[in-house]
Amino acid sequence: MTRRIDHLVVAVRDLDEAGSFYQRLGFQVGARNRHPWGTENRLVQFSSSFIELITIGEGAAIAPHQASAFSFGAFVKEYLLDREGLAMLVLDSHDAKADAALFSEKGIGSFEPFHFERSGRRPDGSETKVAFTLAFAAAKDSPKAGFFVCQQHYPENFWNPEFQRHDNGASRISSVTLTAPDPERFRAFLTTFAGVQPSSPDGDDLSFRLGEDRIDVLTPDDAAEIYGSVEAELDEPSFVAFAVRVEDIHRQANWLDAAEIPYQHIGSRLVVPASAAFGLAIAFEPT
Repeated sequence: MTRRIDHLVVAVRDLDEAGSFYQRLGFQVGARNRHPWGTENRLVQFSSSFIELITIGEGAAIAPHQASAFSFGAFVKEYLLDREGLAMLVLDSHDAKADAALFSEKGIGSFEPFHFERSGRRPDGSETKVAFTLAFAAAKDSPKAGFFVCQQHYPENFWNPEFQRHDNGASRISSVTLTAPDPERFRAFLTTFAGVQPSSPDGDDLSFRLGEDRIDVLTPDDAAEIYGSVEAELDEPSFVAFAVRVEDIHRQANWLDAAEIPYQHIGSRLVVPASAAFGLAIAFEPT
């Protein structure tokens, strides 16, 4: 089954500062939420995907990793010890328990499904309930690149058109970029995780098409060429960039100029460099 990008987990040390920056980019950023174990997030929601800005909240009680239990909180905490940036890629799931069994069978993750609930806020400020079950996968020798799928149990309480109206006219996440010294290493893993065979658009690079979305696996040099520059570890896989679609690319250029946010014109895209955007490049592309 081909999946879609559900959300991106962007780890930051100052959640309010990151939220303010994404607002300056032209996004509507949601209120602060807290997970039961103490990570806190703010969301940028589109019609079928979202960006999760996340940090470690005060008084967090983060469970450690165990052989059969992947700790989401521990992964974020450990990631933030070294850097800020795009820590985890999340695809959608209709049955996370079945996906966890599939990942175990295929040898890409032997973790128990993880279920949790939290309260949320509607646009009018009233409280609502959301719940998720996660199934984690693990790519070999990739300590700074996390992968899981997410099943929503109350999608009607989560997805809301009022949260999806952005001043920059953004409509969806269109791609995410993973760098790796040898992209071919990810062929088997991502074929199972994403449920689709890749194409090879340029030499050793791989691209996994997920409907209107895609996952690109590039060498660090190729990623730097496409995005102007990236903050990538040359010897270990890292998520370094994502792209979103906007209604009017010229309007977005004017918006970034007014906000005094640096960017480059690269092809048809506007690319905000990783150095200005909490460790990852952000590309705006025409719808």
